Amino acid sequence: MTPPRRQRRYPQQEPPPPAPGRRSEEKNPERLYVVAGADEDGSRAALDLVTLIVARAEPPPSATPEQAALLRLCTAPLSVAELSAYLNLPFSAVTVLITELLTAELVQARAPIVRQAVPDRSLLEAVMHGLQRL
Repeated sequence: MTPPRRQRRYPQQEPPPPAPGRRSEEKNPERLYVVAGADEDGSRAALDLVTLIVARAEPPPSATPEQAALLRLCTAPLSVAELSAYLNLPFSAVTVLITELLTAELVQARAPIVRQAVPDRSLLEAVMHGLQRL
């Protein structure tokens, strides 16, 4: 039996540095300050990750590009977490944008829809017993 032949590995060239683009901008805190604006009074709306946001009007001409994008996305109810993901912005920056839009009455914040009725226990037991018989 012959031993396995191993090939010698030669070091590869170092990968080129990443081109300036979207990824490098995300780590730049100055960009987030420009996007979100100054939070002068420090008051933000009480928003949760699952709070639903719905646009009440079209984006005005004075809206920033991020606010206009947020208003266009919110034609149907979207959660703050979804908006953060779609806009590729952190939750804190999105809450500042939404707070500005709430004070301008361009969006409406709604609590998530929670089912109030608890399923009937006897129905669940009947389904469970029916599945066990299969």
